[in-house]
Amino acid sequence: MSSDEIRDTRYEQIMARLKDLYKSKVVSGLTEEFNYKNPMAVPRMEKVIISMGVGRAVQDKKFLELAKKDLMVITGQLPAVCRANKSVSNFKVRQGDKTGLKVTVRGARMYEFMDRLISLAIPRVRDFRGLNPNSFDGRGNYSMGLTEQSVFPEINLGQIEFQQGMNITFVTTAKTDEEAKKMLALFGMPFREKSSG
Repeated sequence: MSSDEIRDTRYEQIMARLKDLYKSKVVSGLTEEFNYKNPMAVPRMEKVIISMGVGRAVQDKKFLELAKKDLMVITGQLPAVCRANKSVSNFKVRQGDKTGLKVTVRGARMYEFMDRLISLAIPRVRDFRGLNPNSFDGRGNYSMGLTEQSVFPEINLGQIEFQQGMNITFVTTAKTDEEAKKMLALFGMPFREKSSG
C-alpha cells in the first residue's frame, strides 16, 4: 500500500468519525434546540479557509517559501499565493507583491483538519482561555486566529525559522451565528463563556 493510499484511508476513517459525530450528536442537538422540520435545514460545514499574511516576504522571498511549506504540511494541500491589491508605501508593498497564502479545505480534508485543530492544536496554545464567541460574521461563519504554526504537531519545532500566525475561517450553511456557534460547539470547539460585565 502506497503512502498516498494510507493517507487517503486515514482521511476516510477520520471523516467517518466526524461524519458519525455529525449524524449522531450534532444533527440531533441542533434539531432539539432549533426545531428544524426538515433534515435538510440542519446546518452543516461547507469549507474551512486557512490563510497566512506573510508581510516579510516583500523584503525576503525566503519567508514566503518557509510559510508555504508549513501551511502545506498543516493542510495537506498546496497553498495559493495571494498578491497585494494596492500599493502601501508605509509597508513598502507594491501592488502585485506576493504577501500571503491561502488554502481552502473541503470534504475529508476539512474534517481531518478540524479534528486535528480541535483535539491537538488548540489544547497546545499557551494560556488558552477559550475561543472568542464574538468572532462570528453575522451570516453563520466563524473566524479565529493562531499566533504560531508550532501548535500543530506536524510542524517540526527544530526546523522553525520564524513564528508565523494564521487566520482560520469556518464557513457553514447556518443562517444565524447562534446556529453556527451551537454546531461548532457540538463538534468540540471550546468557546469561552461570554462575560456578563
